[in-house]
Amino acid sequence: QVQLVESGGGLVQPGGSLRLSCAVSKSIISLYDMRWYRQAPGKQRELVARITGGGSTNYVDRFTISRDNAKNTMYLQMNSLKSEDTAVYYCNARRSDYGPNRGLEVWGQGTLVTVSS
Repeated sequence: QVQLVESGGGLVQPGGSLRLSCAVSKSIISLYDMRWYRQAPGKQRELVARITGGGSTNYVDRFTISRDNAKNTMYLQMNSLKSEDTAVYYCNARRSDYGPNRGLEVWGQGTLVTVSS
C-alpha cells in the first residue's frame, strides 16, 4: 500500500522557517491530490495547504506547498513561524484518478512542529 513518510519537523524560534517533507512510496505521487493538515492540542484538524494537478492553495499565506513528482515528494515551506503554528502536521494523499482506487485516502504519521523561544 502507499505510504507517506514525513520529516522536517522540530523546534524552531518564532520568525524562523522549516520545510516539511512528505515522501510517497509504493505509489506515484501524481495519482494523488496532496494536502497538509495540522492539529493543535484540543483543536480540530485544520487544512493548511493542498496541491492538485490543477494547482495549489495555501490557506496560511506564510506557507507554500509544492511537490516534486520526480522525487515523489511533497513539501511545505513554512516561513515567519509563529507560536500559534505549533501543532502536529500531517501529510494526506487522496487518489484522484478514475478507477477502483478513486477516493483512497492515506495519512502520514504526523510530525510535531514546535515554535518557541
